[in-house]
Amino acid sequence: MSKATSIRDAVSARLPRRHRAERRFQAYGLAAIVMAVIFLAFLVGSIIIQSVPAFTAHRLTLPVMLTEDLVDPRGDRSEASLRRGSYNSAMQAALREQFPGIESRTELRELFGLYSAINSARLLSQVVEDPDLVGQTIEFEFPISDDADLYLKGQTVDERREAGRAPITLTVDGETVTLRGDEPVFAVFSDRLRQAMTQRAEADEAEAARLIATLDRIIDRDEREVTDAQIERAQRRAERLRLQLADASGLQLGPRDPSLLVRAGETVIAIRSISSDGQTAQGEILLPAGLGPRRVSDWVLWEIETPAATRLITDRQIVFTRTLRDRGLVRNGFNTLLFVNADSREPELAGVRGAFVGSILTMVVTMLLAVPIGVGAAIYLEEFAPKNPVTAFIEVNINNLAAVPSIVFGLLGLAVYINIFGLPRSTPLVGGMVLAIMTLPTVIISSRAALKAVPPSIREAALGVGASKTQAVFHHVLPLALPGMLTGSIIGLAQALGETAPLLMIGMVAFVADPPFFGLSGFTEPATVMPVQIFIWSTSAERAFEARTAAAILVLLTLMIVFNAVAIYLRRRYERRW
Repeated sequence: MSKATSIRDAVSARLPRRHRAERRFQAYGLAAIVMAVIFLAFLVGSIIIQSVPAFTAHRLTLPVMLTEDLVDPRGDRSEASLRRGSYNSAMQAALREQFPGIESRTELRELFGLYSAINSARLLSQVVEDPDLVGQTIEFEFPISDDADLYLKGQTVDERREAGRAPITLTVDGETVTLRGDEPVFAVFSDRLRQAMTQRAEADEAEAARLIATLDRIIDRDEREVTDAQIERAQRRAERLRLQLADASGLQLGPRDPSLLVRAGETVIAIRSISSDGQTAQGEILLPAGLGPRRVSDWVLWEIETPAATRLITDRQIVFTRTLRDRGLVRNGFNTLLFVNADSREPELAGVRGAFVGSILTMVVTMLLAVPIGVGAAIYLEEFAPKNPVTAFIEVNINNLAAVPSIVFGLLGLAVYINIFGLPRSTPLVGGMVLAIMTLPTVIISSRAALKAVPPSIREAALGVGASKTQAVFHHVLPLALPGMLTGSIIGLAQALGETAPLLMIGMVAFVADPPFFGLSGFTEPATVMPVQIFIWSTSAERAFEARTAAAILVLLTLMIVFNAVAIYLRRRYERRW
């Protein structure tokens, strides 16, 4: 057998193995792409799901009587007089008319807690714009509190309702109402509550036993005192639960137990104790409606499974909210305030407009500084700068600056722009200047790459027909490299749009209730940007800010997608292949 034949046989023997290796490589690449798409879909999907509650909001519509003594104390309809009016009192009077039996200070505090008093500022503006409204009754719509809104969306409270199993007799004695059923109508709830209390007592006893077992290993005195206090609290809770379970008279419902309400027509009673046989209960009137001794056949047993101690909305506020919605005064709709309002301490009034305008103004400053300077530096370094150690040192440092953490640029801006030059803090001007410094290396590197991509023959042809070096660069090379430069610049700006750390260092984390003016004066007004707004909302204690944080992330992602889409369009529209 010849040598050529043996080589051909050896190659033929290895060929299937090479094909299998290529197929494995393709499978690995496809698997990597599929995993990336799955992770991206999971990330975006989780953000969208979490943000859905923020795009809708429940709004309360009340007939508000604008009496002259409340909204026009001077009686002359002047702007000064109208601005001294008590518009919140007018709103409170309209809300009290819906619940005429509510009189005590505690009950009124819970009732007025269904909305934020800041809403009265919009009513003031409406009256100032149209003074003829004084003396009239208008339909005023405003968002309810975030706690009531989350409750109506079913995010904070688990509850169940069921029709009463048998008629009950109501007996009123002052503030206490006794409910007696023809059969044990409260027995099912009582049994569930006993089982839950037994489980809680066992859990507390197990926790105390676990902590006692760790005492022998604790040497530090302070840590031992803390552990002893935890053991005592767990034992006390377990003992209290055991005593309640052993009480022959029945069960007492506390703030750590589910709430049980009875609704008979417009009257709502909160059960405070249940007899051992489950046939009799005593409670407190939450919503009076001409209640007196009577026998009721049509009633509802309303169980709020989430204990009052673990939620921010009270039983009475739940009853108020439900009643207002049943009367058609509370409706759910698209949350326009999320896009037209600036930031607010009240989640139901908070919006992204201020941060959105601040981001646009900051990006304008960044673009006007970073793009011309970066493109000019790239043209000089690539086309005109001599190749010597100085330019090599500059190029190395530009490449190194591209890898510097962004917070370092924030420290630089704080030290130079604010401390040395005395520029105002928390303004789009300073923020844009800081982001411009951070974006410059990216613009310079991408612009130089675009210039290098232009074939040398273009330069040589221009020089060959008598063009100068400057003419060859600006008339022939630069137009061909411009699409790549624009793409790199836009990607750099999109990266700057999502930066947070450098802007935190220059004070753009400040609370800004009014959006900056979308004009020249807005560049020096206090402002914040979308990433910082997301950071502020993510650290807020109110649960309603969770959905608004996700919604703000979607707005920011939309802006970044727009930036990148423009870059892709420019590249495909003007790209030249050689």
